[in-house]
Amino acid sequence: MTRVGLVVAALGLLFAAEASMAADKAAVIWEPSKPRIGDVAWILVKDVPEIATVEGSVDGKPLTFFPYAGGHAALFGIDLEARPGTHAWRVGVVEPGREPRSARGSVKIARREFRVERLTLPSTMVDLDPETERRAVAESKQLATLYRTITPERLWRGKFTNPVGTTGTGSGFGARRIINGQPRSPHSGSDYSAPKGTPVVAVNAGKVALVAEFFFPGRLVILDHGLGLHTAYFHLDTIAVAEGERVERGQTLGTVGATGRATGPHLHFGAQVTGARIDPMTLLGLSLID
Repeated sequence: MTRVGLVVAALGLLFAAEASMAADKAAVIWEPSKPRIGDVAWILVKDVPEIATVEGSVDGKPLTFFPYAGGHAALFGIDLEARPGTHAWRVGVVEPGREPRSARGSVKIARREFRVERLTLPSTMVDLDPETERRAVAESKQLATLYRTITPERLWRGKFTNPVGTTGTGSGFGARRIINGQPRSPHSGSDYSAPKGTPVVAVNAGKVALVAEFFFPGRLVILDHGLGLHTAYFHLDTIAVAEGERVERGQTLGTVGATGRATGPHLHFGAQVTGARIDPMTLLGLSLID
C-alpha cells in the first residue's frame, strides 16, 4: 500500500472510532444553562425512546427522569443554601438493542444575593416553651420527610399557575430573617399579600399529601406533583380538600388566612424538589411544558 493509501486508511479508522465514541455519548442540555441559587432547572437527554432507562445525578444526588420531547428530562432543584460554583453531573442511558450511552459534565451555579428582613412578633411566637418547641421540631421533621418522598408517577402537566388570583407576584424567597433581634432560618417560600378569604388554588395537578394545622405554618396543604416535586400552601383560613385527593390545576384548595405565625393575612407558597428549597417563582416560569 502506498503512503497516501496508509494515511487514508488511518484517517478512516480515526473517523470510525470518533463516530463510535459519539454514538456512545448521550446528548444532554441544561435549561437554564447558567442556573442560580434557588432555581429549578431541568436536564434533557435528547433522542432517547420512551422505553429506555435513564438515570443520572448531580454531585451524587440522583435525578428522576421522565419521557419528554423525544428524550427524557428531569427536574433539578438548587437549594437556597446551596454552594455556588461548579457542580458535576452524569447521566446514563440503557435501551434495548443498543450499547449503553453516558455523558458527564459540570454546571456552574451562580451566586444570588438575598435581602435581610427584620420582623417583630409576640414573644410567645419566638421564644417557645419546651413543649411547644418539641411540637415545632416534630412538625418540621414530618415536613422534611414528606418533601424527600418521591412518587414514581409524574402528575403535573403543562404550565404552572399562580396560587392566588392577584395581579402581584410572590416575594420574600430566601430572605434572611431577623425576628425580635434573633437570626432565623432563611425564608423558604414566597409570600402573597391578599385579603382573608381569597381563594388559594393548586398551581398544577397533583395529589394532596398532607392537610394539617402546625404551629408555625398554621393550617396547611401540601401537594405531591410526582417525581419529588411538592408545593406548600401555609397560613390558610379554610381548607377545601382532603388527604389523598387528586386535584387539577386551578382547583381551590382553601382560602387565605393568618393562622400559625403570621403578622397578617397572606399566603406562604413554597416548592421543593426532593428536599431542595426552590424559588416558587422559577417554578411558575418553568419552560419545560407539555
